[in-house]
Amino acid sequence: MKQKNINILYWIAMAGLLAWFSYSKGWIFANFDSITAKEASVLLHNENNVTVLDVRSSGEFKRGHIKGAKQVSLEHLEKEIPALQTLKKKKIIVYCQSGNRSVKASRLLANHHFTPLNMKGGYIAWIKEGLAAR
Repeated sequence: MKQKNINILYWIAMAGLLAWFSYSKGWIFANFDSITAKEASVLLHNENNVTVLDVRSSGEFKRGHIKGAKQVSLEHLEKEIPALQTLKKKKIIVYCQSGNRSVKASRLLANHHFTPLNMKGGYIAWIKEGLAAR
């Protein structure tokens, strides 16, 4: 009986871990959409009502970023929400280095009634696609 309880607890823990991982990647319970780097590039070229938000650190931004991106690090994003109010009418492509911080930023923006589009894979995916960077 003891072994059976341990097995049950193990599977509950594994399910919880999988749920947490899926949530952190924006795969479940996301209140925003995600797009690929290529889709982001097409959107930027074809629509005027789109802006780009880089939520990496200023040092990461200085080493390279998507042309025209506004930089607000994830750690400062919540306090910068009032300054971003003019972006509420736009779609906001949100990216970081690999796509983890941008999920958190996209959740925060969506909770404040913005329209974020999380860029899967972040700046790394942008560069791998051979897209223009500064």
